[in-house]
Order: sequence, then C-alpha cells, then structure tokens
Amino acid sequence: MNDEQPGTTYIAADRLCVGLYVCLDLNWLEHDFPLNSFKIKNVDQIKAIRKLGIKKIRVDPNRSDVAPLPDTVKPPVAVAAVVPLTEEQMRLEAERQARRERIRQQRNETAECETAFIKAAGALKDINVKLFARPHEAHADAEKLVEQMLDAILSHKDIAIHLMNDKTIGEDQYFHSLNVSVLAMLLAREVGISPADIKQLGIGCIFHDIGKIDIPGRVLHKTEPKSRAERNLLELHCAYGQTIGAKLGLSKQAIDIIIQHHEHADGSGYPGHLKSDRISPLAALVVIVNEYDNLCNQQNPLDSVSPYEALSTMFTQRRAQFESGPLNLFIRCLGIYPPGTIVRLSDDTLGMVVSVNASKPLRPWVLIYDPAVPKDEATILDLEQESALSVAASLKPSQLSKEVHAYLSPRKRMTYYFESRDGATPKAPS
Repeated sequence: MNDEQPGTTYIAADRLCVGLYVCLDLNWLEHDFPLNSFKIKNVDQIKAIRKLGIKKIRVDPNRSDVAPLPDTVKPPVAVAAVVPLTEEQMRLEAERQARRERIRQQRNETAECETAFIKAAGALKDINVKLFARPHEAHADAEKLVEQMLDAILSHKDIAIHLMNDKTIGEDQYFHSLNVSVLAMLLAREVGISPADIKQLGIGCIFHDIGKIDIPGRVLHKTEPKSRAERNLLELHCAYGQTIGAKLGLSKQAIDIIIQHHEHADGSGYPGHLKSDRISPLAALVVIVNEYDNLCNQQNPLDSVSPYEALSTMFTQRRAQFESGPLNLFIRCLGIYPPGTIVRLSDDTLGMVVSVNASKPLRPWVLIYDPAVPKDEATILDLEQESALSVAASLKPSQLSKEVHAYLSPRKRMTYYFESRDGATPKAPS
C-alpha cells in the first residue's frame, strides 16, 4: 500500500516513538504483533517494527498520544553484504512460524467443528422426518446422535464452544433443539451428572419441543406479541410433546424434560407452575439452557438480545427462576463473554467472540475488526496465546458503526457446537 488512507500519514521508521498509533501495511502473518494496528507501548516494539524492513510506516495522528520524532536527513547507506541471521532473528522467525502453524490449526479446528455441526443438524432433520412413520427408528437415531456427542463431551476436558456460521443450513427449526442439546449436555457434565443420565438428558433435549408440531403455524411463527389465547395454545406444546414422547418409547426422564422445560424454580413457569422441589433435576438444567437460547433467538430477530445480555438478565433479574448452582456453572461454561458477544479489547480493538474454552472462559477466541484485512481473511485471536490483550467491555451490536457491523456480521441467530481442544471433534451420523 502506498496511498495514504484518510486520517493517516506515512513516516520513516526512524521517526517512531512510544505513543504513536501505527498501522502496519502487511499481511498480519508477516509480523509478530497480535494486530496490524496498535499504539506503540515500548522501545522493544519500535525495534521489532524497524526489523520488518518497511521504509515508510503508516501512523494515525488522531489515535496517537504524541507526534513523531523530528525528521532527520541521513547520508546514503551503502548496501550491506548478506550476513547470517542472528540468534535473535532466528528466534523471531521461529516464533513467526509457530504462530502461522497455530493459526492454521485454529482454522482446521473450526472447519472440522462446522462439518460435525452440519452432520448433526442433518441427522436431526432425518429424525424429525421419521418421527411418525418410523417412531422407533427415530428414537434409535436420536440415541445414536446423543451417544456420539456424549462420548466426545465426557472423553475430553477442554471442550470449546463455537459460534457456528448462521448460513450453514437453512432449517432454523433444528437449530434450537441442537443448541439446547449441546449446551445442556455440557452443563450436565459440569454438574457431575452420570453418563447414563446425560444420555437421557440429550434425548429429552432433542425432542423437548416436539409438541410444537401440533401448534398452528400462524401462532408458532407469529412475530408480533401473542394474545392470551395464543399463549395458552402455545403452552399446550408440553402436553402434546408428552403424548408424542410416549409413542416414541422415550424414558420417563426424557418425557419429564418435554413436560417441564418451561417450569421455573419459583413456580412462575408452565404448565404445572412447579417449584424446584418438584422439577426433575435434568429438566432443571434444560430450563436454564432453553431460556438462554430463547432469549438469544426470538421469533422476531429484533427482539433477540446478545448472549452477554441474556446471561446478565438471567443472573441479575430472573435468578429466582433457576437453580442457582447450575446457573452459575452455565455462566462459567459459556464464559463471561459467550460466543456471539461483541467486545472491545484492552487496546480498544473491536471484535466478536467466536469460541470459548470452558476451562478458560476469560480468554476466548475473538474475530478482530481490522479494515486493513479483508473480511474473509479476518484475524482470529486466541486470547490465551495473546497475554497482553484482554476483554475490556461487552457492546451491543447497535453500538457499532455500519462498517464495523458489516465486517463482524453479528449473527441473526446464535447457533453453537463444540469440539475438544485436543482435536477430537464429535462425528454425527452420516
């Protein structure tokens, strides 16, 4: 890049000083800094920039704390002979290579997770197709899907929760069931539920909204506020689901989830207004996850809230509706900044959380807004590896400029899947 961009100017490398905000016109793999644009904090950073060999450095005066050093005229420098790399240069090159490999691995993990998600969503679609014509086969397929997810969840400690591409498949009706299944099973693992019970939990989650098949579409898909009569009709999906679950041959544990997934610990839920002592322990977990996903994915997308807002609302305003221990563990699983959350980092960089490692919730993977990098090549930073950076604040998508919003593309729907950080991604039925 040789043309100055609005608001920036080019200076010689020898004019750099601490406090300048620099924009490196390089592919971000060609240097050792976490971002292409940043404010210089120390002399070591100046030395590292000069070693890049860039003749002119682009700076942003409006974001700088100081002016560049005065321009000096230097006599021409003779072309130096090629000399072997120093130990420091070799170390920096080794770090650069390691960084490239880490990024390649991150992209591979994300691609593998998306493949598993597509297969799982396809399997869920097939289960629903067989529901009435071949109910026992549908039940068996659901068990197979849950067993494969369960094996991965229980076999690996470091499970990462990914925000999935919202353009992956078009059947939105399968997203919610898959979200609830995945998140509830992960929560159950944290609670310490036995594998046998987690399996029944997963099956109950897959079929938890099955009774909505008997609710008229005009009510089910209505985006405007529903009337009291329409809400009463919608609430019947729990009872309708109980009947279908019995025909499928589901266990009592799974059927309890179908009936009770809208009950609240304080008795304010439906259909039975049950309090915590009468709600199935497995259903109590699904209540939390189901409510979270419903808040993030409203029928009318304009009514949806960000993942961060959803957890904040549940914890600060509606805590009495949920079992406190599991709710706290669920927040820990998703992280303080769940996937899909728009964040501002400690250096004022904007980004979107795309993955959270349940064992390190404060160090998520963040998709970075950087206008110097094409959107389809956007930088994804693993904050566990970038110790100098941290999340400073959560933002609402409405707080973003049009350019940043278009670049980060906050999801209309929040859809999640998981993979283990040691590479074992669950495989769904083909």
